[in-house]
Amino acid sequence: MKKNRIVALAATATVTALLVAGCSSGGGSSSPSSATGKVTLKFWSWAPGTDKLVAEWNKSHPDIQVKHTDAGGGDASSAKLLTASRAGNAPDLSAVEYTTLPSLIVAGVPVDLTKDVTAATKKNYAKGTLQQVTFDGHIYGLPQDVGPMALIYRSDILKKYDIAVPTTWDEFGAAAAKVKAADPSATLASLPPDQTGFFAGVATQAGAEWWSIKNGKWTVGIADKASLDVADFFQGLADKGYISTEPILTPAWNAEVNTDKVLSWPSALWAPGVISGVAPATVGKWTMAPLPQWKKGDSAVAYQGGSAVIVTKDSKHTKEAAEFAQWLNASKTGASNLLTISNVYPAAISGQQDATKTAPPALMPKQTDYYSTAAKISSNTIPVTWGPDYNVANTAFGDTLSKAIQDHTSWSQAFKDVQKTVVADMKKSGFKVTN
Repeated sequence: MKKNRIVALAATATVTALLVAGCSSGGGSSSPSSATGKVTLKFWSWAPGTDKLVAEWNKSHPDIQVKHTDAGGGDASSAKLLTASRAGNAPDLSAVEYTTLPSLIVAGVPVDLTKDVTAATKKNYAKGTLQQVTFDGHIYGLPQDVGPMALIYRSDILKKYDIAVPTTWDEFGAAAAKVKAADPSATLASLPPDQTGFFAGVATQAGAEWWSIKNGKWTVGIADKASLDVADFFQGLADKGYISTEPILTPAWNAEVNTDKVLSWPSALWAPGVISGVAPATVGKWTMAPLPQWKKGDSAVAYQGGSAVIVTKDSKHTKEAAEFAQWLNASKTGASNLLTISNVYPAAISGQQDATKTAPPALMPKQTDYYSTAAKISSNTIPVTWGPDYNVANTAFGDTLSKAIQDHTSWSQAFKDVQKTVVADMKKSGFKVTN
């Protein structure tokens, strides 16, 4: 999780209908490159196997060659990219996490690709997927991989206890109570306070919008009614002892997963790879199912994780860079190789369809419908629109909710306090906020 804030840069230039009034923007649509002859593009990406995908492109595009550098992921990558951009020597293209994109747009790092994204590319993304890189009507990147939320669970133990797989959050609560009754030392799931992405996702699923932007004005909804209802729901389960709020992916949590004491993980499609790494003895005992819904019969879920590829303002070959980004992420060749080569779930519909022909993750080798279920989940997704001060919100959320849990006070009040912190920070930084 990110703990360091990327501050919005003030600027005197006037820009119409972009993210911030009074702050720098990502510029207009990329203009045609004046380059003739062979072009070399620099590309930063941390995804495994990117060098192989780049080599595939280079073989078929002799006049547009790409040079790949593994710049690392997470905080290090975004901070390095911002520093390079401020110095005027950012790469032509870079992978960025969805949570980081808004702050980079405000800092003027990516160019507006709206006019460069072809109709075929747009058609190869579900609406919710493309919305993750669209702000105030402008497209700032090409989605590469996504993490639609899902539930992975210990099918063997739920079957042993005669507990049905929950399809709604109310059923999830009832299942959690049955697990505790059957084995007081076990828990259906641990949902700790530092999992901002999880709580943002399930709140979005319930109808919340933690950030939204229209005509350059932001609205913060971390404390909207849907979010507060979500806070009250999960606090109710935690107060009854039905779920845990202990940290995940720690030695203690890993040990509990290995000893059959944590029976599910409401997270995203990347979770099986994590579990197989920390609990190899449980391979073959898990199943993936759609995330529980707030209303029976609904099917939409939010995203938790993923990344896009942007073209930076420092590129002198923006047209060629946009062409490569679309090939890598949305073409039949590029998208279909993201899962098998880079081990990420592709954002493009064609890549998701091709994934249905591959073997399921190692954690659930017998679940032959894994990727067909994943494709169905991915077809109906709701984007979580992150804000330009996500890092401030992320830190405040974890700290404030942790204190509420420790002090046995209201989770919904913690959500309200986080919203106050975020709104105050945005106003201080010069953003126009409607709250």
